[in-house]
Amino acid sequence: MQTNENMSYQIRRCYASLRKSEQKVADYVLDHEAVCRKISLEALAEQSGVSQPTVIRFVKALGFRGFKEFRYKLMENALTEMRSGEQQPMYGYHLGPEEQLKLIPAKVVSTSVRTLEDMLKSISGEEFEKTVHMLSDAKRILLCCVENSSAVAKDLMTKLLYLGFDCRYDEDYYIQKIAAAALTEQDVVIGISYSGQSKDTVDVMKTAKKAGAQTIAITNFKEARISQWSDIVLCCSQEQWLYGDCIFSRTTQIVLNDMIYMGLIAYNYDHRTEQLDKNSRIISDKAYQ
Repeated sequence: MQTNENMSYQIRRCYASLRKSEQKVADYVLDHEAVCRKISLEALAEQSGVSQPTVIRFVKALGFRGFKEFRYKLMENALTEMRSGEQQPMYGYHLGPEEQLKLIPAKVVSTSVRTLEDMLKSISGEEFEKTVHMLSDAKRILLCCVENSSAVAKDLMTKLLYLGFDCRYDEDYYIQKIAAAALTEQDVVIGISYSGQSKDTVDVMKTAKKAGAQTIAITNFKEARISQWSDIVLCCSQEQWLYGDCIFSRTTQIVLNDMIYMGLIAYNYDHRTEQLDKNSRIISDKAYQ
């Protein structure tokens, strides 16, 4: 076991290989790490809804010899962070000056996998269906966002254009707002904001809503300000991440784009695949044979 490895990261790294019952213990520890620094074996088993032997198997799967060693490690991590004033800069990912470069690829992949698993818990099947139906019937689709979210918007615009939708995205906030004001009830605006608090993006959504357009928000927090002007809110998570975690937010948002893309194809398969074939032929001369 690496002594500098953050406990939450270690649990997430091993999570997929744990038994279902052991994953219940993992879920409880991840959600209540501070409590687990002082909890008894009996109490942890009861709170997790498993047997005491299951808790023992869980801590041994993490590489500890017993429950006391596992709990000591939790306390040791807390003391180390208190003394150094250290905060985890990324979601479940400890990054420090001692980081071995060869371990970064595995850590980034495992962290991305964890964020996607958490995302699946936040995506409502009903809201997703409504999104597909709303976009399928849209006359025009306008995308609005600022800064880092522009990469997500460009990816979604490309996918929608390939499927034959009339979709527009402009990086200029003023153009976004002017375009939003000209929309009707037949049109849809998709606002992309990690925090859901970006003033420019919220203002465009507000303008679109007042114009009568339908609105969809892609954000990280269901109760964010952008939700006030959204008919549908697609949440990528409910975690309160630090700013550095925005690099992982792009992962979930791009995957959400893929979900929308696949949903639109499945909903009107023959027409959308025909559009894909048509648009692929248009640019076929831009690739070497």
